[in-house]
Amino acid sequence: MNQLPPRAERALITGGAGFIGSHLAEYLLAQGQWVHVIDDLSTGSIENLDGLKDHPRFSYTIDDVRNEPVTAELVDRADVIYHLAAAVGVRLIVESPVRTIETNIGCTEVVLKLANKKGKKVLIASTSEVYGKNNDVPFREDHDLVLGPTSKSRWSYACSKAIDEFLALAYHRARRLPVVVARLFNTVGPRQTGRYGMVLPTFVRQALQGRPLTVFGDGSQSRCFSDVGEVVRALAALAHCPEAVGRVVNVGSRQEITIRELAELVIRLANSDSPITYVPYDQAYEEGFEDMARRVPDVSLLESLVGFAPSKPIEQIVQGVIDYYRHR
Repeated sequence: MNQLPPRAERALITGGAGFIGSHLAEYLLAQGQWVHVIDDLSTGSIENLDGLKDHPRFSYTIDDVRNEPVTAELVDRADVIYHLAAAVGVRLIVESPVRTIETNIGCTEVVLKLANKKGKKVLIASTSEVYGKNNDVPFREDHDLVLGPTSKSRWSYACSKAIDEFLALAYHRARRLPVVVARLFNTVGPRQTGRYGMVLPTFVRQALQGRPLTVFGDGSQSRCFSDVGEVVRALAALAHCPEAVGRVVNVGSRQEITIRELAELVIRLANSDSPITYVPYDQAYEEGFEDMARRVPDVSLLESLVGFAPSKPIEQIVQGVIDYYRHR
């Protein structure tokens, strides 16, 4: 695996008070880097940064990335920018499509424009959602993106993140900005909240409270869940891999599991007596909601670039989330 450079770099993490961003901050600090976080706390939480506030190489700003004078100063001081600020979660996307589009595209526009002025390297966090309804599994980075109709707000997130990718790659091709695009696949772990529709923390909290686990649809849809600790390690490695510049790279695990099987696993590991109930998509989200049957990454490019891909067994990942919520 590529090693981080020996000189202590200064990293800026947008959305750094979020689930993945806060774990990335911890990892970079452990690697000897200076870390500054900017987050408006719309979906992130200041509690995620409580363990970092007294660290001598950590600082943070509570503000919107679209506040250009503030972000410009932070970009100017950074060596590398990890752009994670985004509207996240299926429920938030369905309920707040305007916010989703404006946040995802607007923040990325600002970050790329400011980074380009100073030639700063940027890692853009994208999502496996961009593959849409493509059935050619496993998904490879050069596969077609197949999105649903614009009348269904569910696809606004995928479309906005695809535009982020197009914009980032355009900056690289036209202006030689060093950019890496990482497509994340279902990252999970401690500190993730189920507030915006994330399935694993929702299942865990329901199981620990003895409530029914609510599976949307028939539960046959499958996903590949990656441990957040492994994901942030991959992001840091990609940000410092010259061969990754100007490329889109899948970041995820190959271990596939159906949502029904995930619910059963959570119940077993939590020693819970909770039943499983099935909720139609129309009731869970909106009429005519469309979901992906399978979401499985081809991670051969990631492995060739940084020497590894997330591989922590799903049982260990789920147990870690259960332990986290038990101790809260």
